Amino acid sequence: MPIRQTIDGNVLVITMDRENKRNAIDMDMAIGISTALDRLDDDDDLWVGILTGTETVFSAGSDMNGGVQGRTERGGEYGLIRRHRNKPLIAAVEGPALGGGFEIALACDLIVASTTARFALPESRRGVVANSGALFRAPRALPIHIAKQLLITNMGLTAERAFQFGLVNIVAEPGDALRQARNLAGEICQSSPIAVRQTLAAIASQFAEADDRGWEATARAIEAVKASEDMKEGINAFFERRAPQWSGR
Repeated sequence: MPIRQTIDGNVLVITMDRENKRNAIDMDMAIGISTALDRLDDDDDLWVGILTGTETVFSAGSDMNGGVQGRTERGGEYGLIRRHRNKPLIAAVEGPALGGGFEIALACDLIVASTTARFALPESRRGVVANSGALFRAPRALPIHIAKQLLITNMGLTAERAFQFGLVNIVAEPGDALRQARNLAGEICQSSPIAVRQTLAAIASQFAEADDRGWEATARAIEAVKASEDMKEGINAFFERRAPQWSGR
């Protein structure tokens, strides 16, 4: 199974386990993530979730060979990106979190990353734009010039630099991100689950209108890019494993 679920007390650990595809998300994985998060949302005995990948990679984002981006009715892209949650979700990141993989981490409430982690948004190198929340979540989570740099180059962030900017909560040693995330989840479980849920709901409500505007702006950017020659060239170059020849049209 590409998604594994493990319960540890009041904590649900969700593991993306498709390492041979760099944990790229296809429809099966999106359904698996969505099903696990449904369980977290609906089970009163589960107070915190942890979403992690394998020891070498968090996620490379959408499976480009899948043809259709994995979406679910309740969670949106990847079963997570548009989900309305009120229980804390921690991303435990080892290795690359690229494109949609980074957007998955941005959709979580807290991030624990090992020193092997790298966060990047390479979509513009493929002639497309980030379409799963990064156009508004990255500028919210990072200094604006750093967010712009990530969104229009393939330059990434190490865990240490992401920590300096306040994106990452805890930097762990290689292989230790999940253990540190479990420790953080344990700290959260010392608080009243009702108080935690209401706190997160109150924070989310303050950004609801901004999120709506962010999705509208994202949709406009996607439509503009879809009509371009550059998008076709970027996708073709990706599958042909060559450098794209941009026309700027």
